Amino acid sequence: MQAPASLRLGCVKYLNALPLIHGWPGTVRFDHPSALCRQLVAGELDVALVSSFEYLRHPVYSIVDQLAIASDGPVFSVILAHRGPLEQLREVVVDPASETSVNLLRCLLGERGLMPEFVAEGALSEERGRLLIGDQALRFRQEEEASCRLFDLGAEWKKATGSPFVFALWMVRPDYAGKAEVGAALRSLGQDNLAHLDRLIATQPENRRAFCDFYFRECLRFSFGEEEKKGFQLFAEQCAKHQLLPAVPPAPTLV
Repeated sequence: MQAPASLRLGCVKYLNALPLIHGWPGTVRFDHPSALCRQLVAGELDVALVSSFEYLRHPVYSIVDQLAIASDGPVFSVILAHRGPLEQLREVVVDPASETSVNLLRCLLGERGLMPEFVAEGALSEERGRLLIGDQALRFRQEEEASCRLFDLGAEWKKATGSPFVFALWMVRPDYAGKAEVGAALRSLGQDNLAHLDRLIATQPENRRAFCDFYFRECLRFSFGEEEKKGFQLFAEQCAKHQLLPAVPPAPTLV
């Protein structure tokens, strides 16, 4: 596989993206989800693995079919940490890197009739929770899990809808000419990595391999099939219902 020489490719800088990017032969710009979304909108990237909400907000992109970062139950690394009952929450400190998860949390809490204020900073308390995603959430679980309650957004979405949740997708700008070619290359790479997960896990430090095996196999799904597409559509409908979008966008063009 050879990467197009001029392709400007971005990818979230979290462990959960590893099966979809490991072994890519070209240059990759790694960054947080919110930064990559801004770069994609600005035309600084041609293709990026970014927050699924980015498509709902700007439905101009094509989406690489069959690949996603998703979950079908507990996702482990997208969590709301809180001390008291959810009903007591008055504020939620939001991870500034988050795009999809913050809106998923608004939907999940809104369905319960809860509307805490989302703020940029503050310490955990009985009335203030904290949303964490990706590697930050993994570190928090390792260091502070015993001190609070955890609301796993993947588990709560599955409980509420019965569908998987799609956190991130490969998106291609409308002005990029090689959509089909780059879609096929990314799909081939991801499917090869997923077919050989043991080989991929072996590239990680030895003290991390057992966790990677658990995380990749038990917590995450990397497909964007019919069930994931149904869950993505449900998320769009919930975002419109809770006024996070002006309307439900059209289904994406797949490449």
